[in-house]
Amino acid sequence: MDISLSMVAKEAHQGLDGLPMPTPHKVAKKHKKAVLFFEVEILDAKTREKLCFLDKVEPQATIAEIKNLFTKTHPQWYPARQSLRLDPKGKSLKDEDVLQKLPVGTTATLFFRDLGAQISWVTVFLTEYAGPLFIYLLFYFRVPFIYGHKYDFTSSRHTVVHLACICHSFHYVKRLLETLFVHRFSHGTMPLRNIFKNCTYYWGFAAWMAYYINHPLYTPPTYGAQQVKLALTIFVICQLGNFSIHMALRDLRPAGSKTRKIPYPTKNPFTWLFLLVSCPNYTYEVGSWIGFAIMTQCVPVALFSLVGFTQMTIWAKGKHRSYLKEFRDYPPLRMPIIPFLL
Repeated sequence: MDISLSMVAKEAHQGLDGLPMPTPHKVAKKHKKAVLFFEVEILDAKTREKLCFLDKVEPQATIAEIKNLFTKTHPQWYPARQSLRLDPKGKSLKDEDVLQKLPVGTTATLFFRDLGAQISWVTVFLTEYAGPLFIYLLFYFRVPFIYGHKYDFTSSRHTVVHLACICHSFHYVKRLLETLFVHRFSHGTMPLRNIFKNCTYYWGFAAWMAYYINHPLYTPPTYGAQQVKLALTIFVICQLGNFSIHMALRDLRPAGSKTRKIPYPTKNPFTWLFLLVSCPNYTYEVGSWIGFAIMTQCVPVALFSLVGFTQMTIWAKGKHRSYLKEFRDYPPLRMPIIPFLL
């Protein structure tokens, strides 16, 4: 029996009940329309006043790039002075945050706060460290109008006074050199007002300590040379430890990067304190000033050590919390600044 091709085709399109089967068709795929550009409006965080409207902003634009665009319309607020956030009372966005990865729509609303006049960290550190170095030497050389005319440019007969000057000078020269060649700062600037606060603290304590240590009526430590030698040993060990930690932290962060990693001990024995504390640089710093206080047996030095320890404990706790939050595998035995205690 001859069956025409048309009959075969017809039967092929019929079901068991003789009804025609639906003709296959391609299912249209729904593609999410890519966002070509964003619109960004920047409001004052306090008054909610619209300060700027940016259109055709690239989705890959960073907060740093948005700050630069904002500066073009408001030159008085340079990028370092700006704080942009998603909520008026929220945290500042990081410069490296990408616009399309933020929880915003195609029209993003950012809130601006003025951080005030800014100054570089390097400038602040150099100023606050150079001051104590210079001020201490004025008292050490007993320049006129400090202790009276008969003591002008005289020298102390106590060895510990000269040793204390060497240690104090070494400490601040070390800090200056580290600022220039070792430290890598995650933030380029700080508020200008901080330089006055920091300099008052460092310069004021330096003058107070130096006045008594270099005073013509200064008396040496109670236990003499043994006390001085023990204190000098503590001071030197802690200074070496502090420098070793700074070098280890420097090696964790490539130049020009804000990368954060968990610091671990290296082959250098001074870095082994990382096994027990998150901020051994602060531990060694406090140890240095304790050694200096024992060496000079001077109350202002002891008070400076106590105030410094209090402030560094606050910083260490903050960094410790940050490490725990950022790294799930952070070593659980570490304490912020003092092994097993604090």
